Amino acid sequence: MKYILVVKRGQNGFPIGQLKEFPDVFMQRTNLAELKENTIDALEVYLEDLRETAINSRY
Repeated sequence: MKYILVVKRGQNGFPIGQLKEFPDVFMQRTNLAELKENTIDALEVYLEDLRETAINSRY
């Protein structure tokens, strides 16, 4: 599955990325290469948190 990564420059000049399809998934790194690498990890953490929240809300 493909996602759109929106990249902007932060006040400190470092890139900030946000997934268009998941607006709560965002990260900041020192360069664009690190930002792209970290996007998958950030999405995995976000989805795991959603799963845990859904499971815990059932009980």
